[in-house]
Amino acid sequence: MATTSTTGSTLLQPLSNAVQLPIDQVNFVVCQLFALLAAVWFRTYLHSSKTSCFIRHVVATLLGLYLALFCFGWYALHFLVQSGISYCIMIIIGVENMHNPMMIITQKITSLAYEIHDGMFRKDEELTASQRGLAVRRMPSLLEYLSYNCNFMGILAGPLCSYKDYITFIEGRSYHMTRSGENGKEETQNERAEPSPNVAVFQKLLVCGLSLLFHLTISNTLPVEYNIDENFQATASWPTKVIYLYVSLLAARPKYYFAWTLADAINNAAGFGFRGYDENGTARWDLISNLRIQQIEMSTSFKMFLDNWNIQTALWLKRVCYERASLSPTIQTFVLSAIWHGVYPGYYLTFLTGVVMTLAARAMRNNFRHYFIKPPQLKLLYDVITWIVTQIAISYTVVPFVLLSVKPSFMFYSSWYYGLHIAGILVLLLLPVKKTQRGKNTQENVQLARSKKFDERENSLGQNSFSTTNNVCNQNQEIASRHSSLKQ
Repeated sequence: MATTSTTGSTLLQPLSNAVQLPIDQVNFVVCQLFALLAAVWFRTYLHSSKTSCFIRHVVATLLGLYLALFCFGWYALHFLVQSGISYCIMIIIGVENMHNPMMIITQKITSLAYEIHDGMFRKDEELTASQRGLAVRRMPSLLEYLSYNCNFMGILAGPLCSYKDYITFIEGRSYHMTRSGENGKEETQNERAEPSPNVAVFQKLLVCGLSLLFHLTISNTLPVEYNIDENFQATASWPTKVIYLYVSLLAARPKYYFAWTLADAINNAAGFGFRGYDENGTARWDLISNLRIQQIEMSTSFKMFLDNWNIQTALWLKRVCYERASLSPTIQTFVLSAIWHGVYPGYYLTFLTGVVMTLAARAMRNNFRHYFIKPPQLKLLYDVITWIVTQIAISYTVVPFVLLSVKPSFMFYSSWYYGLHIAGILVLLLLPVKKTQRGKNTQENVQLARSKKFDERENSLGQNSFSTTNNVCNQNQEIASRHSSLKQ
């Protein structure tokens, strides 16, 4: 029997017993599948060309609250109450200080708070290009605010999106955005027919199916907890320990791939997530995608992994903390991430370790990578070595995130003699570390540095928001011309 206590509906308890999964997980999956069907209906019958924005807001909100009620019972009222209280606070105090305990709601409320603050309480010259692109210039109505926070497409699993992107979708303007043309001028895409998300949705559902199958059949046979098994620690050789560490954490990822890709597919099915066309004229449906599996599994740096894992959360941390912190932005960002995830000690151990790993990886990359760019064979060797080191370091770092408790987490790290902690600290002590430049020229410096990277297009966080695409394109063109003039 899979009977467990739940605050949500027990209607699906027989199904829970049949598949031997907790009722909360069954409720979540069934509600997400219902949301997928509702998304198709929403795009077909409540298209922006067929009904008003008011109706679309109301239906999206009511469906979202129903799904929350089914999954969480009357605790779902917290979504409504906290959203209402936060709305009132934003009006009263000008959105200076906002914080909420629930993960997706927290992201949306704090993001919108800063976007309103940037748009209504700061001068344009004080903002970065991305902040100007996301700035909200008028206070949302209560209905718009509730729809943004509680819509059925994202209330259960997100992903986070900017307020402006969501309103653009509701108003039906996302297919008529402008982008920078070859001559540097903005070109409107009105001449194209509205793209269909069906192919993108099908591809993402296929990924969901494979991820779920992997999770149900293989993941349970490779538990992360086995890394701290006393017999395993006493008898396994070091190569075996390293390989099992990597494989067990690899097997732990498909459940995230399933949940985040399904959430992305739901939004796409409703018509939300369009990000323009690529150079081949193919529609891109990755505006709010939360991960890039190929880049995650092939990451050759800590930053590359983080830029492609839980992308929207990384963007949120960057926008509300990293870009605004005046002191130790990396440390502050990891601490905020730990607090946002919850109260388990394992989260804090993971993110504190992540600070050391990130800074050490950055120092290594800045000091040595330029020696291995050419010839191609040398770069290939560098990529292979950095892939191995990155995958081991990531796995080592996130073990406490899975184990959650203090004792098993320290058991794991002590079994490895805190080796990567010590190595990371030694790197920071022995190698020169370049300080992050902050100021008006920071954006240009960052763009110039990124233009030299082979993986910039795939891994730059700045490319994930369609609402700022024009700014980024124009910036890149200006910087490229300056860079070429410097070479001359």
